[in-house]
Amino acid sequence: MARCEVCGNDYDMCFEVHAQGAVHVFDSFECAISSMAPVCEHCGVRIVGHGVEADGRWYCCANCARQEGAEAIVDRVGVPAQQRGR
Repeated sequence: MARCEVCGNDYDMCFEVHAQGAVHVFDSFECAISSMAPVCEHCGVRIVGHGVEADGRWYCCANCARQEGAEAIVDRVGVPAQQRGR
């Protein structure tokens, strides 16, 4: 059995995540997310989806990025602003 690096659970169904040359062991996606998912630099939520990056900083959505001054970030590229509700 393996031990989760977040909660310490010794569990027969732990899994490994290989990322950036390191191997991490978790017993659940919840532990993996809490350990590895980046945090939005505006609202603090864990970024589980794609997120957006602006000037080397990560945000959960375009709205949070714009709140921090990244005006060029949009949620849907190619959709006119009036259709996005701006």
